[in-house]
Amino acid sequence: MNRLGKTLSEKILSARNKIEAYSDDMIVTKIDYVAAHDGSGPLAIRLLKEMDFTRVWSPRKTLFFLDHAAPASRKELANEHKLIREFCRTSGAQFSDVGEGIIHQELVEKYVSPGNVIIGGDSHTCTSGALGAFATGVGSTDVSIAIVLGKTWLRVPETYKIVINGKFDDGVYPKDMILHIIGKLGADGAIYKSLEFTGENVKTMTMDSRFTLTNMAVETGAKAGLIESDEITEHYLRSMGRGKFCNDIKADVDAQYAQTFEFDASNLPPIVSLPHSVDNTKTIEEAEGIEVDQVFVGTCTNGRIEDLRIVARILKNRKVHPKVRLIVIPASRRIYLEALKEGIIETIVDSRGVVLSPGCGPCAGVHQGILGEGEVCVSTQNRNFKGRMGNPDAEIYLTSPATAAATALTGELSDPRDVI
Repeated sequence: MNRLGKTLSEKILSARNKIEAYSDDMIVTKIDYVAAHDGSGPLAIRLLKEMDFTRVWSPRKTLFFLDHAAPASRKELANEHKLIREFCRTSGAQFSDVGEGIIHQELVEKYVSPGNVIIGGDSHTCTSGALGAFATGVGSTDVSIAIVLGKTWLRVPETYKIVINGKFDDGVYPKDMILHIIGKLGADGAIYKSLEFTGENVKTMTMDSRFTLTNMAVETGAKAGLIESDEITEHYLRSMGRGKFCNDIKADVDAQYAQTFEFDASNLPPIVSLPHSVDNTKTIEEAEGIEVDQVFVGTCTNGRIEDLRIVARILKNRKVHPKVRLIVIPASRRIYLEALKEGIIETIVDSRGVVLSPGCGPCAGVHQGILGEGEVCVSTQNRNFKGRMGNPDAEIYLTSPATAAATALTGELSDPRDVI
């Protein structure tokens, strides 16, 4: 094969390991951080104990988060939290307690920089790729080995180039675009590929919007989702106190892509993902009118300050439909505090919405919003699999925060362009 330029994944993995890494190469790569939460962390810790490993590769770069069921909803989960707390105390690993936020949001706020290699015990670790990092989810066994060695093995993925041009209409957002992309590629359309997002639309996106794109790359089966670093990346890192870590990470102009897909944002309507698969997408015109019992705004996909501002804009001086319960959960403590200062929380509460402490909430299906038999939920999360929110006899529709907020007002799936 004529090995010319490198994609973002190839450049990052090559630079991190001082090798020439190309797609399909099997490599052992150094990592910058290994992360786990209360769902994947306990198994990794138990595996370490079974193997009689007591020393952590780098306590500063080994991260544990309580977010999936935080605060604990039953004693079994409380004991898992206790296990993580004790391990972090004895090993020196970094620990994020209840209310600090979701693993993926905390990673981008506090740790990840362009050029990093990140592995996490959660499939949506790919969120960090928006910062120009190679970030991917792995199983608890790989997490445990990385905690000890500071390395992991992988096959360098081929890359699909996702080009997004045009400008969104008011009421249409990056969540609509990524749902549209998933609908076109399919849930298995990019298995073990790296999705590299680019184009004039992406180049002008805020970091909050970019995180939404890379967060859902895995819903096509992708190994990672990445966006090159630029002045927007640098501005974000500076706002988080990490501006000095903003490296220039860009694909080569002659990079070799497995395929290129082009999308136009200018003609895109709001998109809805219908039960029980993320790629089961329809336009809002095809889905509106479905009656809803619960609306959930939050998660690692759309629980950021930009998302909450959109919701508050729509809810301002209005009331949630009496047949609907609206649950809103900021993705991190930082976001929660910012929303408080801006009056966003007051607007949501005044509209009859319920605001809960930072974490995953009902997304994982263990607490804070489990659905009843036959109930319908419109959610800004990233998955709508059967039983995802705790009840296999309920239905989940995925939308943008704008569509979710509009739906909360009307009691049925609604076009946000009609209420903005």
